[in-house]
Amino acid sequence: MDIGSLRRSIKDGEIDTILVAMVDMQGRMVGKRVTGHFFLDSVRDAMHLCDYLLTVDMEMEPIPGFKFASWDRGYGDLSVRPDFNTLRRIPWLPGTALVLGDAVDHHGNEIPVSPRTILKQQLRRLQALGYTAKVGSELEFYAFDDSFDLARQKEYRDLKTTGWYIEDYHIFQTTKVEPLMRTIRNSMDAAGIPVEFSKGEWGPGQSEINLRYAEALDMADRHVIFKNGVREMAFLQGKAVTFMAKWREDLAGSSCHVHTSLWGSDSDRSVFPESAKGDDLSPIFRSFLAGQLALASDMTYFLAPFVNSYKRFQSGTFAPTKAVWSRDNRTAGFRVVGTGPSLRAECRIPGADVNPYLAVAALLAAGIHGLVHNPELAPPFEGNAYEASDCADVPTSLNEALAVLEQSDALRKAFGSEVVDHYVHAGRWEQSEFDRRVTDWERIRYFERA
Repeated sequence: MDIGSLRRSIKDGEIDTILVAMVDMQGRMVGKRVTGHFFLDSVRDAMHLCDYLLTVDMEMEPIPGFKFASWDRGYGDLSVRPDFNTLRRIPWLPGTALVLGDAVDHHGNEIPVSPRTILKQQLRRLQALGYTAKVGSELEFYAFDDSFDLARQKEYRDLKTTGWYIEDYHIFQTTKVEPLMRTIRNSMDAAGIPVEFSKGEWGPGQSEINLRYAEALDMADRHVIFKNGVREMAFLQGKAVTFMAKWREDLAGSSCHVHTSLWGSDSDRSVFPESAKGDDLSPIFRSFLAGQLALASDMTYFLAPFVNSYKRFQSGTFAPTKAVWSRDNRTAGFRVVGTGPSLRAECRIPGADVNPYLAVAALLAAGIHGLVHNPELAPPFEGNAYEASDCADVPTSLNEALAVLEQSDALRKAFGSEVVDHYVHAGRWEQSEFDRRVTDWERIRYFERA
């Protein structure tokens, strides 16, 4: 949808509401609903929001200690500058269109700590090397017959998933939830977010929906719209969904496998297959993948941003525990898949709770590190990576991932220290909020016996 067709739709009364949004540190869309005529008259260039949106936690609590914005600085305004490449109808909401935008300061400069800016910075670095990136994200989630309101009333215990047995690839079981999944597939297609397929996943009530790959920034935009839209469509059908990385300890976690490939900036073809000999990877692919492996621990915070994210990394669950690469081996953290033009690197570390802009930016920054420094790529891992004792571990806690990120010279050079310090500070707050809470597990274990 372009601005001309939006103007006509507003004039004809087909669209009366515009969602103008940016993306916060957690990967959520935040913004305002604007009437159609007011958008055209006053908002199409910029819209003001409070700058605290890039300093809050999941509870919208302003985190103290940020340099970007604070009580001492008065929590002023930032602006959202609409990117009309993201403009689209939202078919599941009557009379509604959506546009995402960039967070900019009073001078129109993109704010460095904004997730969308961080990704765009890495794409500019990649462009300087003569490449662009195509990305695909595979999102998994659980669906529940309980509504969001009922789930909250039940304190998220004893929830009724839409299935009761492991349904990986099952057709009959997925038929039971097809009213929701069909709505999601068709609505996303109608919103310009092409869906390849949906399937049952390994957990009861768990599904995976694959979006068609796209240019990296476009893919991240599609990802956040998809995730928000799935929640909205579930709500409208009286159901609930969760994208938690691990919503229950005895069930499979939900992942977000991220597929990346490099393309010539002046041609519409992947550069990964070029110069490949037999089963060997091309020099460009080898360097790009070696960089991702070299910085796997450095960037894990951007792939696993919450305390809960690390509870997904369990042996024998299809979630990785080792930062090794393989060919079509689901026990490894990185997997080379596809042939010819579809040859690509799949990172299996991110969970469904990830912020796609930060995850893709980190993967590209690591890949660029490989293109520039050419670290040696180890031979592909073979066998069961869960049992490998001589391979690098994926960080096992948020604290560990933050410690590595804070000391990462490579990511400080890629993102800038301002960005790294901002997100380390956010991560430390998240950890401290968890650390001061008393959990059900502790009460059961210690109430009577400690």
